[in-house]
Amino acid sequence: MAADKNLDRVDRAILRLLSADASLSLGEIADKVGLTQTPCWKRIRRMEQDGVIRRRVAILDPDKIGLPVSVFVAVETADHSSEWLARFAKVIDDTPEVVDAWRMSGDVDYLLHVVVPDIAAYDQFYRKLIAAVPLRNVSSRFSMERMKAAPLPV
Repeated sequence: MAADKNLDRVDRAILRLLSADASLSLGEIADKVGLTQTPCWKRIRRMEQDGVIRRRVAILDPDKIGLPVSVFVAVETADHSSEWLARFAKVIDDTPEVVDAWRMSGDVDYLLHVVVPDIAAYDQFYRKLIAAVPLRNVSSRFSMERMKAAPLPV
């Protein structure tokens, strides 16, 4: 199941349900897609094994867990060597404040989504980041409001 063309209508219906609410029971999912539980379970298991479903998670409210500040950090580097990338990837992987990271095209090399309790905590993160790897430029954009958070359009 390497390409999305291998996902049929029922697979996509299962994915829509799981991406909206991963706590649904197998019975609820099977009922909603018109299958019995065993074939529904087999489809879910196959999509997990094929990596279509990478994991099932709970989406937390950042305000209620004390992480209300979201910062989007654009990183530019002058070094594009594999050694630098491995070091940067390790720093990002070892930094819990970074919840998403992308390698970009264009004038920004990397884009990080960082969550912290306050501006002082962001300053600590920033200082650790710039001390850990050589960077050309780091610019930060603080989120004022999350306007949409939706599952992938399956």
